Amino acid sequence: MMRALWSSASGMVAQQKNIDVISNNISNVNTVGFKGSRADFQDMIYQVIQPAGTLNQERTIPTGIEIGHGTQLVATPTRFAQGDLKDTEDTLDMAIQGDGFFRVKMQDNQTYYTRAGAFTLDESGTLVTANGLPLDPPIQIPPEAEDVLIAEDGTVSTRAAGDIEPTIAGNIELALFPNPRGLQHEGRGLYKQTSATGQEMIRVPGQLGAGIIRSGMLEMSNVKIVDEMVGMIVAQRSYEANAKSIQTADEMLGTANTLRR
Repeated sequence: MMRALWSSASGMVAQQKNIDVISNNISNVNTVGFKGSRADFQDMIYQVIQPAGTLNQERTIPTGIEIGHGTQLVATPTRFAQGDLKDTEDTLDMAIQGDGFFRVKMQDNQTYYTRAGAFTLDESGTLVTANGLPLDPPIQIPPEAEDVLIAEDGTVSTRAAGDIEPTIAGNIELALFPNPRGLQHEGRGLYKQTSATGQEMIRVPGQLGAGIIRSGMLEMSNVKIVDEMVGMIVAQRSYEANAKSIQTADEMLGTANTLRR
């Protein structure tokens, strides 16, 4: 009976963490480039009372007796499905249609990765994220440029007054990983490479599996609010069921304790 208490308690803890993941998804439903996560669970250790295949009166028992000890959170994988593209009519806004990540340089010279393509220019004309992080490699727009053109292959060109042909200012590179779910969330829409991602593969947009760049558009969050609300209801009901199991086990223990010889 004590086992039932602990098993149900593990279920309640698991659903609390499930609600935490769902709530984070819902809170970022309008965050540019956000990718939702899900909570994955697995059963815990089992007590084997009678193994399967045991001989009983010269007969082999086909199934054993095993009692589990609850559940636990095992992973919160990120869903990197494509988000909806929103037209902003701002040339510096960019969305990746397909696989890949923008490469940005941190203050400590480390390269981080993002799907949030709301770029702008800083005081020196460098193309930076909303947090002021420059692309890697950096791209600088000359002050005399009147038009900025960003092609699907990541080529950034500028045109000054009187120019007939545009001048190439740089090329945007995308990063791909064998296991993008191994990226570590760093907040602010940034991801950090880990040993679980595999080797980074730098690609030209539109080539070798990399997505293309859509200038003047933003990739919105891929969170589906209806799915998240349904998941929250299911988690709530599961939490209530586990709480009821604890109450039932407690009542049964109370009944057993009141028995007299």
